[in-house]
Amino acid sequence: MASVFSKFRDDVEDDLEDQIVKLRREVSSLKKSLSKRGAATYEDARDGASDIYEDLMARVSDAIPHISKQSRVVKQAARDNPVAATVVGVAVVGLLIGLMARGR
Repeated sequence: MASVFSKFRDDVEDDLEDQIVKLRREVSSLKKSLSKRGAATYEDARDGASDIYEDLMARVSDAIPHISKQSRVVKQAARDNPVAATVVGVAVVGLLIGLMARGR
């Protein structure tokens, strides 16, 4: 009777060992698969960010001449109307101080 239980126990142990080996292989396969997917996702995100950055830089460089022209116009208006420029400057500084104080 002991030999029947011994044989049964050996069969169960062998079966469990086989299952553990298969599970280890499956886990290894899943790790590789997740690693590949993670790398691919990272590449896609990096490429997308690069495209957005390039688009942004193109728009900024397209806007620089317009911004430069407007800054000359504002500079000339400030020279022509120093009191108005001072009032606007004080108002902007006050607005910024108010926004920073509100953020605390």
